[in-house]
Amino acid sequence: MKAVVVTGPDLAPVYADFPDPTPGDGFVVADLVAAGIHNIVRSRASGRHYSSTAVWPLIPGIDAVVRTGDGRLVYTATQAVPYGTMAEHIPTSEAFAIAVPEGTDPLAVAAGCNPGLASWMPLRSRRDALADSGGLATVLVLGVTGMAGRIAVDNALAMGATTVVGVGRNSEVLEELTRTHGPALRTVALTGTDGDADAIRDALEGQAPTTVIDFLWGPVAEQTFAAVGSLSDDTAVAHIEIGTMAGADASVPGALLRSRHYTLSGSGLGSVDVSAIFTGIAEFIDRIGDGAVTVPYTSFPLSQVEQAWVYSGPERAVVVPG
Repeated sequence: MKAVVVTGPDLAPVYADFPDPTPGDGFVVADLVAAGIHNIVRSRASGRHYSSTAVWPLIPGIDAVVRTGDGRLVYTATQAVPYGTMAEHIPTSEAFAIAVPEGTDPLAVAAGCNPGLASWMPLRSRRDALADSGGLATVLVLGVTGMAGRIAVDNALAMGATTVVGVGRNSEVLEELTRTHGPALRTVALTGTDGDADAIRDALEGQAPTTVIDFLWGPVAEQTFAAVGSLSDDTAVAHIEIGTMAGADASVPGALLRSRHYTLSGSGLGSVDVSAIFTGIAEFIDRIGDGAVTVPYTSFPLSQVEQAWVYSGPERAVVVPG
């Protein structure tokens, strides 16, 4: 079969022949419809991610939408080393196959599930925890101009948040988000100075967020601590760290933790309740299908993987057969 193949650490992928996968050990073989080229896909293929297998040659890709032998369209993930999802035929877990409803764009699902679930799962848990106390209310998204951050805005609003405050550096994307979301979204353009704390505080308009979705950490988190710590309301804040694009470490002021109900937690491969994943994914796919969540993408045939791999536009790159 034809596939995208990475032959060693830090090497660029190539379009090449690769042995077909065979069914077995809980896997069946399905046909590719679309697979997303996510940041984690590049990182794992290079050997730099903590979950990398260090096995080469390999087919990259962690998830995809596929067509099964009986004609069903499903979202799936695979760990059948060295087979990933960027190939004509994919070993598909019989235990991990979530139906893609008729009429739902399969390319949007392939592009959106990885970045979108990063916020969908913690927001879902937070929404349920706040069900009896007013819901999500105000959600603060740090890193709103990246793909995951942009989807997080839709996710929060789809789950009932009344206001989202989005913090990011790309002014063009901030302007686009303001146009598409209107008064439900307030934005803050980061400057990299201590003035960012004042800007975040002003955007919150005196109301602390119930939830902080943090893709940045580092100095931006520290400015957020200062901004929220200066507010006088008594809202309980859950700060959920998902990514570290702005820095691996952040200094947390003890006074913040003593002066208000402010909790810090993480959300990632090792911190999400597996029993909730299937329900959460199905709900998220439904929101893509009904238009509540928008996932911009650009598609490339497998044969053009060299261009797709380095694509850095505002949409998520996905590969399709061809």
